[in-house]
Amino acid sequence: MAFQLSPGVNVSEIDLTTIVPSVATSIGAFAGSFSWGPVGEIITVSDEVRLVDRFGKPNTNNYEYWFSAANFLAYSNNLKVVRAYGADTYTATANGSPNVLIKNDDDWEANWSGGANTYGEFAARYAGALGNSIKVSVADANTYSGWTYETQFTDTPGTSTYVSNAGGTLDEMHVIVIDEDGLVSGTQGTVLEKYAFVSKAGDAKDDSGNTNYYKNVIANRSKYIHWMSHTDEGTNWGNDASGTTYANLSSAVTVSLSAGADGTISTANVVTAYDSFDNADSVDVNLIVSGPADQTIADSLITMCETRKDCVVFLSPEKADVVDNAGSETTDVKAYRDTLTSTSYAVLDSNWKYQYDKYNDVYR
Repeated sequence: MAFQLSPGVNVSEIDLTTIVPSVATSIGAFAGSFSWGPVGEIITVSDEVRLVDRFGKPNTNNYEYWFSAANFLAYSNNLKVVRAYGADTYTATANGSPNVLIKNDDDWEANWSGGANTYGEFAARYAGALGNSIKVSVADANTYSGWTYETQFTDTPGTSTYVSNAGGTLDEMHVIVIDEDGLVSGTQGTVLEKYAFVSKAGDAKDDSGNTNYYKNVIANRSKYIHWMSHTDEGTNWGNDASGTTYANLSSAVTVSLSAGADGTISTANVVTAYDSFDNADSVDVNLIVSGPADQTIADSLITMCETRKDCVVFLSPEKADVVDNAGSETTDVKAYRDTLTSTSYAVLDSNWKYQYDKYNDVYR
């Protein structure tokens, strides 16, 4: 080992060419099929943990997309993801209404937050069959004792300080969100979220001055549900606190969400999702991850990169060209390449990865 006899500057050369650093300057873009999360909206994900949190775990129908995103995040901490959706992608609702799609939070705010609908009290936060596993229960002062979930809370809801000071009464309620079927957490009956002593008053504030109106609390904090409307017994719910007596429930409101569907994701749906990255002035990306792309998707991504002129797309051959195709891989990969537009803005590899899916204990 080298050392110096007196203080000085030691210059060392270290070969880092075998290391791929996780750097924020590598901004990836990806679109595909997922089981959870907002649709048609760009969401930035920094690692696999957050990928699961925002877009759910891989399943039999979407694992090719899911692992394309996850594998990129093993080498970079900045991936912009758009969840594709089809004409039959639906959001689970309290009364199981068919054909409901709440795309994302902006869509809910613009089109659903007014409560003028007939879809029940709550809906899943995001579209997909995963929402069918969610149950929501609500209790107030009149229904708390004997409520199935009474032991999950510390005391009976009554009248909040804010509403009491305004001359109102009986505004407090408890809300609990349950993974009824275990599809979200892996265990049936798991408590996903609890909202204690939230208010029926539209202008309610907690002791810190933050909104305590149950609709707003759910909108701001929930990862699993959207508010859709007040229950039929909710007289004065949503009104301001001044002098208001809020109707109590005759029985706890408990609803199981249903009619959510992942939908069939077509080539056209994936292309539309990737179109979210078209504008170089508003969306900063430099590495486009293609996932399982057919010729239509590949050419669309090549066109996008050639138009933007600030990014490249990474393509793979189609699965049938290399998987279970012993002896014909080279010929079929080359044939696939020859169908694509010639460009300096794309890179094509020649294989598919075989890897372990720890979420489902299978190899993909």
